[in-house]
Amino acid sequence: MIYFKLKNITLKFIIVLIYLSFNFSFTQTEIESKENRFWQHVRFGGGLGLSSGTDFFTLGVSPSAIYDFNDQFSLGTSLNYTYNRFKNRFKSNIYGGSILGLFNPINEIQISTELEQLRVNRNYEGINQGLPSDNYWSPALFIGAGYRTNNVTIGLRYDLLFDEQKSIYADAIIPFIRVYF
Repeated sequence: MIYFKLKNITLKFIIVLIYLSFNFSFTQTEIESKENRFWQHVRFGGGLGLSSGTDFFTLGVSPSAIYDFNDQFSLGTSLNYTYNRFKNRFKSNIYGGSILGLFNPINEIQISTELEQLRVNRNYEGINQGLPSDNYWSPALFIGAGYRTNNVTIGLRYDLLFDEQKSIYADAIIPFIRVYF
């Protein structure tokens, strides 16, 4: 009788273990499936800029990632770092980030909004030595439109917060090329 009860308890224990292991494996598969579906909608891109002249040098790096909610709407983020040097005048480090929203009313047209916040650190040297350093935040709010083909968009964007004295851009209207893979 005791043998039968132990055998019965052991059998129940084994059944519960098998049930839990199957349940756990299905849960793991479901979690992995959701994670894979998320990453299938993420695209990466960004920009790399290099400019050099007689007395001027600029290097810019801006990695970016967007999440495609569907064929029309995407939302993403970007980091930005730019180094400028104007010989015997100044050196600057500019860094920050942005949030980007994309809307494609039709496949070839892309409308964008972007909120960018950059920190500017500029130190004067040479003929400008003695001027106080510039350390400030430079916000920008862009609206833009572009022509899109596959993973490349070429267009123009306009900075609604453009300030001639503080903006790091020379003009409120800026051309852009976006590439996402």
